[in-house]
Amino acid sequence: MVARIVVAAPSSGSGKTTVATGLMAAFSRRGLAVSPHKVGPDYIDPGYHALATGRPGRNLDAYLCGPQQIAPLFAHGAAGCDLAVVEGVMGLYDGAAGQGELASTAQVSKLLRAPVVLVVDGSSQSRSVAALVHGFASWDPEVRIGGVILNKVGSDRHEELLREALDGSGVPVLGVLRRARQVRTPSRHLGLVPVAERQAEAVESVSALAEQVRAGVDLEAVLALARSAPELGAQAWRPEQGDTTGAREAGERAARDGGGERAARVRPVVAVAAGAAFTFSYSEHTELLAAAGADVVPFDPLRDERLPDDTRGLVIGGGFPEVYAPELSANEPLRKAVAELAAAGAPVAAECAGLLYLARSLDGQPMCGVLDADARMSERLTLGYREAVAVGDSALAAAGTRLRGHEFHRTAVEPGAGTAPAWGFTHPQRRVEGFVQDGVHASYLHTHWAAAPEMAYRFVQRCATP
Repeated sequence: MVARIVVAAPSSGSGKTTVATGLMAAFSRRGLAVSPHKVGPDYIDPGYHALATGRPGRNLDAYLCGPQQIAPLFAHGAAGCDLAVVEGVMGLYDGAAGQGELASTAQVSKLLRAPVVLVVDGSSQSRSVAALVHGFASWDPEVRIGGVILNKVGSDRHEELLREALDGSGVPVLGVLRRARQVRTPSRHLGLVPVAERQAEAVESVSALAEQVRAGVDLEAVLALARSAPELGAQAWRPEQGDTTGAREAGERAARDGGGERAARVRPVVAVAAGAAFTFSYSEHTELLAAAGADVVPFDPLRDERLPDDTRGLVIGGGFPEVYAPELSANEPLRKAVAELAAAGAPVAAECAGLLYLARSLDGQPMCGVLDADARMSERLTLGYREAVAVGDSALAAAGTRLRGHEFHRTAVEPGAGTAPAWGFTHPQRRVEGFVQDGVHASYLHTHWAAAPEMAYRFVQRCATP
């Protein structure tokens, strides 16, 4: 059993990331093996979690993966750890629009049977804090709020008033963080600046958060609360379980037919874009690719002038290519290598930032030119969950494959879909989106392959086929 807590708040901006990351770092410094998790589709916060703990930050998204996968994915990530800290999303009870509690922090806390630490912004209230905490603690009796951490508290007197108000609430105060001592981390159009773009400064920020939480929070009380979580009883998710279609075996047979037993033993190289411009990736994706038989090799499009040796497939996830458009454009040798690989029919899976990189141009800067489309920054933020169906066959998905995804970008691509689109969105609006041509599957839609692991196996099979 892994001790565990969920860090939640009444609303966004209350300080969940500050407290969750600080707790992770503080407990890690005490020698505990801490497993970091984030509710929802967010890619950026897990980077700070990983920095705080030395372990991959993992997402728990009941919309993308389904409620039935939350406990197994948690058990997979937390295996061998002493403590798991799960940072929530938005307000405690906020979930997918129009879907009740689905994908909310409250739902995840119930699926994990984990107590909740509620982070409350105390900056503009005193006695009213008791009514707020009482409402959140009583709204859903299945959600166990085990303590409160008061954030942005102005003074000793302010703290005294807040503590007095909460004395009779039945919810203990586990810590107080002062307003003047908040650790600031820079943000821009899609949230916090990722760790990969400010490594040295991020290390300092996480260290400061650890010290802030250590000084202001009763860590022993938090640990005792986490250890009060009951047995979860979930079997851990394993990427090897994803081969539901026999894709790996089929790929090995094809390799043997093309080059004998020795060829079957050679794992196809799948290059995965990394570095500061491409930071959006779920850990389970590379784990699934490896389980499907690929040799996963990262490369940095900002620095590397060629793809890894013997690359047979390419995965380009999300990130911020718009911030690095001049540098990406200046790396002409790599852009040509990507274009040549795509032209040869190799499987290429591109999400969001990957779509922009494959376009003809981005904000007027030449990109790879794989797609007959141009991308630009936009004033409009596109954000939300989507239900999608694969319009046709591709290297990533068979026609008719249904899954849920997430859009999060402030760019636009013209045209928005190719002659053969990648996805048809069925909810919340109906439209087609993305591009499928030869081995390329490019789209704005972020997906979590743990919900459809057969996609990773299908992709690697196509890479292994001569």
